[in-house]
Amino acid sequence: MKNSGTIASLALPLKAWAPRFGFILLTLTAFVLMLLSKAETVVLERARGQVVDAVAPVLDVLSRPAATIQGGIDHVNGLFLLHAENTRLRAENEKLLRWQALAQNLQSENATLRAELGYVSDQQPRFITARVVADTGGSFVQSVLINAGTDQNVRRGQAAMSQEGIAGRVANVGARSSRLLLLTDLNSRVPVIVEGTGSRGILAGNNGPRPMLQYLPANTPVSAGDRVVTSGDGGVFPPGLPVGVVSQSGAAGIQVEPIVDYTRMGVVRVLDFGPAGMLPLPEEQALR
Repeated sequence: MKNSGTIASLALPLKAWAPRFGFILLTLTAFVLMLLSKAETVVLERARGQVVDAVAPVLDVLSRPAATIQGGIDHVNGLFLLHAENTRLRAENEKLLRWQALAQNLQSENATLRAELGYVSDQQPRFITARVVADTGGSFVQSVLINAGTDQNVRRGQAAMSQEGIAGRVANVGARSSRLLLLTDLNSRVPVIVEGTGSRGILAGNNGPRPMLQYLPANTPVSAGDRVVTSGDGGVFPPGLPVGVVSQSGAAGIQVEPIVDYTRMGVVRVLDFGPAGMLPLPEEQALR
């Protein structure tokens, strides 16, 4: 009993002084941390570097299994994708082989029918490539100059086309230059076909951005978006050359948006379609 009383008497002062000592300990700790923060940073950085160097190999070893597992997962996914792609390509290849066999049969049948009918194939035109050197267009004339003429076998009436499609025809020829009459010119007339219906007509220029489609058969169903190509009638233009697309069809007439962007046309090909593609010279017309 006497010992227990002694312990209790000693514990009471300790309980009283514990908060004071805790406050003093925290104050000293904060002071030490302040001193460390003001210490030489090189020593701290060196210590930090040593810790990172020591931990980096361990992290590398720990990360390798995860990277290996991820690589294996990607490899398996790649195999599944490769298998699906291979299956798709095989199906597409089989379809193309069927189309190739059908095309070969049709080609053979077509050749046989042409031989039986005595069919004469269209003449393949030669062409001369020339550069557009000037735009002579205006309010009343839609034309451009090219740097090719009679010295390069360019003749009046030959068709001229850009990379997109038909651009116009040769109106005047010099020794080393020529003037092309564009489809939009008021004097331009081109025989065409509306591909959707097979109807034949004349594309007439109006000095505006969209020439008009005229002289179609009555009640011809023409709608916006129909493609227009040359018909080859008259022998001036080869058949099947792209001309433009119907942009408007109504009571005001049928307008065609030319496929050629004349503002960006830099190079043209003048088609040599033979004597049938030539227009008579003015002096020849006067003699007739």
